[in-house]
Amino acid sequence: MPMGHTATPPPATGGLTATEHRLANGLRVVLSEDHLTPVAAVCLWYDVGSRHEVAGRTGLAHLFEHLMFQGSAQVQGNGHFELIQGAGGSLNGSTSFERTNYYETMPAHELELALWLEADRMGSLLTALDDESMENQRDVVKNERRQRYDNVPYGTAFEKLTAMAYPEGHPYHHTPIGSMADLDAASLEDAREFFRTYYAPNNAVLTVVGDIDPEQTLGWIEKYFGSVPGHEGKKPPRDGTLPEIIGDEKRELLEEEVPSRALMAAYRLPHDGTRECDAADLALTALGGGESSRLNKRLVRRDRLAVGAGFGLLRLAGAPSLGWLDVKASGGVEVSQIEEAIDDELRRFAEEGPAPEEMERAQAQLEREWLDRLATVGGRADELCRYAVLFGDPQLALTAVDRVLDITAEEVREVAAARLRADNRAVLVYEPTEPAAADDETDETEEPGQ
Repeated sequence: MPMGHTATPPPATGGLTATEHRLANGLRVVLSEDHLTPVAAVCLWYDVGSRHEVAGRTGLAHLFEHLMFQGSAQVQGNGHFELIQGAGGSLNGSTSFERTNYYETMPAHELELALWLEADRMGSLLTALDDESMENQRDVVKNERRQRYDNVPYGTAFEKLTAMAYPEGHPYHHTPIGSMADLDAASLEDAREFFRTYYAPNNAVLTVVGDIDPEQTLGWIEKYFGSVPGHEGKKPPRDGTLPEIIGDEKRELLEEEVPSRALMAAYRLPHDGTRECDAADLALTALGGGESSRLNKRLVRRDRLAVGAGFGLLRLAGAPSLGWLDVKASGGVEVSQIEEAIDDELRRFAEEGPAPEEMERAQAQLEREWLDRLATVGGRADELCRYAVLFGDPQLALTAVDRVLDITAEEVREVAAARLRADNRAVLVYEPTEPAAADDETDETEEPGQ
């Protein structure tokens, strides 16, 4: 049986522990016992995301996330969903810039089923991957792009701002959804090579959290995953290093059929895993995290320039993180009025820093969010995977809040002064257009979406 070790839980973990193990084929395993409820969560992170893609093949990581639910050697078609849900569990997967993950939450006595299913597709998906499944999931992903990006108000904002904040050729220049042209161009052999390269046990972390017997769980993991061979062909992601400051403001005006005028902006901020990133998170929380935040009080409640104002952080480990500002204008208000008020608040924040009550509220908010993530077996499994894959140490998940609470108000002020500047942002301004005139000859009996 693989050897592991248990961390001594510091007080802030509330008694939570995690043990770490490694199989001979390189699979990292993290277990965390929690007998509060009779459930168990399985989370599997593969160290592959859109940053690993090359020009002309964007969206392949996300496409493959869908293909992983299309069947494997022992499980045909939609069987993965059917077996998990039939056992009373829930499941899904997701793709980001930096990873692809798959997860199930099960009644504890059905844990073995989830482990077997994950191991079967890790070891044998290529057996079932054919042209039919490739075309099926290609269409699903293209339709997802239409529904979530292309055909909804403000839907392409994130894609556009990302492309502006990270220059052409940068591994984070494109978002995980990929382009329609690249999705059409992806071949079955592209998908097979992608699987061979990245879907190997030595490129993955498996966490199991909940009402488990660790020895029995490790036995199942060794039984089902131990025979899956590793793969050494993976290339590291391209370097995501960039200057701290963009250097000049990048701006685009979009005239689209949207409900209201809007101002959206992305700022380059420090890499995840650094003290400066935690300070930036506190700064954005104080400025735009909820109804009590500074921008919300100024723009929405006091001046009534906007119907909503938010400022949040997209943490990234392999490139500068992104500060995401999103403000929807009140009727008749010009974006220039909103921008003037925002710049005034950012200037004052850079000069004075957060007030004591703002600092306390921001730290409490981030602490609550951390507690919420660790409170569920699924959330804790995901956090343990995240810190193992991106930072090499799953134990960091159990103490993350300590680092946030250790940040000072002066550190928050300094990162705001250094980064929340006009020459370090990409800006989108939305100007509504009139809805397109309806075709008078449209068949009025036709159902929507037909």
